[in-house]
Amino acid sequence: MAKRKRLSPPDPAQTPVTGSHMGAGGMMGMRRPPAPIADMAGAASATAALEDLAQEMQDARAQGRMIIRVLLDQVAEDYLVRDRTAMDAGELQALVTSLEARGQQAPIEVVLLGPDRYGLISGWRRLTALKQLRDSTGEDRFARVACLLRTPEAAAGAYVAMVEENEIRADLSFYERAHIAARAAEQGAFDNARDAVKALFAAVSPSKRSKIHSFGVVFAHLDDVLRFARDIPEHLGLRLAKALETEDGFAARLSADLRRSAAQSAAEERQLLEAALSGGRAPAEAAQPPVAPGVWLKAGKGRLTLSGAGVDAALQEDLRAWLAAR
Repeated sequence: MAKRKRLSPPDPAQTPVTGSHMGAGGMMGMRRPPAPIADMAGAASATAALEDLAQEMQDARAQGRMIIRVLLDQVAEDYLVRDRTAMDAGELQALVTSLEARGQQAPIEVVLLGPDRYGLISGWRRLTALKQLRDSTGEDRFARVACLLRTPEAAAGAYVAMVEENEIRADLSFYERAHIAARAAEQGAFDNARDAVKALFAAVSPSKRSKIHSFGVVFAHLDDVLRFARDIPEHLGLRLAKALETEDGFAARLSADLRRSAAQSAAEERQLLEAALSGGRAPAEAAQPPVAPGVWLKAGKGRLTLSGAGVDAALQEDLRAWLAAR
């Protein structure tokens, strides 16, 4: 009987792979190398996806939908004239405490001014509080601020964005509203203050806009002599505006009284304004002539009081030197 020949299984490494030997999964677990056209199609698809992602990120950044983090000192606070003329110390401390405990929850809004330079549109209080925390703690987590990068078409758009945020978030006084409208017009963002009020406060009632216009009269005549303008109550501001517009010489007399008095509190200044409106005289010491340009002297029992716009650091140093040499 003939001896049978033992057959060995084929060696995959030595066996040519052809279409006739390949099933859906390939022969002996082997796969056909992808054709060059598939490689090209896959690469093109990946490139297109990356380009789409890059474009989406660029669009999101440009449209203000992407939050970026920048150094605090890269943000120019004076890009716009702020509508807030002062900040309550208690409000600032509350914000500082919140930021220290929870971090920054809402981004500020900025515009790109140049390489690593941004102009502040809204979020002045948050930026101020973060700077205070950075300086007091020295912690790196307070060295940067989260921002939304905006692209207002013109300065008017930037002012509108700032005002809209503060109308929602902050209780601005009528004087502060009139102040920002006047400053925006001065900087050329609007033709005049009336147009500025109309654009910046388009969402408020006509009655409220009318009151802002009235406080604009107060701003135009007395801004350089008022010390506590943001604290002027609505009813008092409206009466002042009427008197400033209708009474000859009232603006000049009141300006002189305010300069002489150099009020030390909002209540003191309000008292003087009320007296002027009622036809009363300014305080007795204010009626005296100045002892030097912008300086009034009041003598009391064992006390001398200097007041007026001319009382500054230079006068203080001169007075110290004179007393030391006397």
